[in-house]
Amino acid sequence: DSSGMFEILLIPAFKDNYIWLLVRDGHAAVVDPGDPTPVIARLEALQLKLDTILITHHHADHQGGVEELVARWQPRVFGPAKESITGCTHPLSGGERIEVLGQAVDVLQVGGHTRAHLAYYVPGAVFCGDTLFGAGCGRLFEGTPAQMCDSLARLAALPDETRIYCAHEYTEMNLRFAVAVEPHNRLLRERVERVARLRAAGLPSVPSTLGEEKATNPFLRCGEPAVVAAAQAHGAVDLSLVPVFAAIRGWRNSF
Repeated sequence: DSSGMFEILLIPAFKDNYIWLLVRDGHAAVVDPGDPTPVIARLEALQLKLDTILITHHHADHQGGVEELVARWQPRVFGPAKESITGCTHPLSGGERIEVLGQAVDVLQVGGHTRAHLAYYVPGAVFCGDTLFGAGCGRLFEGTPAQMCDSLARLAALPDETRIYCAHEYTEMNLRFAVAVEPHNRLLRERVERVARLRAAGLPSVPSTLGEEKATNPFLRCGEPAVVAAAQAHGAVDLSLVPVFAAIRGWRNSF
């Protein structure tokens, strides 16, 4: 899969993590290398030099491999300034434009899952860590519902064809919840079947597109009547966006 000028390769890690490897002309960048071992193996197999590490947030399954990769290749390490990121050489807070493999990359502030979570956007692709998932969103470990709503809105404002490179294979599980929220959403039913076929064939369900998420992901649909009704059934009294989101996220936590 290509975006602009670099190729995007998937490296599975742990139980359900995805590490994204960006490749161009013998050079590479890696997003959220929680485990150094499969990353080193892929870099060596493809004879690549690692220039850049992009970290979305501080959780160990996203940055655990940084130290070993830095010792080996001395790449630049970009990550959230307000979080503890191993070996961070370029602290970011969102709003910056950086260059990766000759391509301009916009840094988006998408806090909520963690306090200062970042996403990295190039036209056609966004690397959003644990903020937006296939048919879901990250748990609010450090942020507030209002903060996560803002972050999801920032991602939802990107073009519909943007591919969503999230960091976990959670889509099937998330779709089960999405169907409980919106049982009559036809596009959602179709997505369930499509994802089931992919997973049965051992293929990843990501990246999806933003357009697909806007049509089927309940957390991007908190203004839709069916989602508002579901939130009301799960304790939302105030039916504005943030309380609806909070009710749906709370229901998801115990689903």
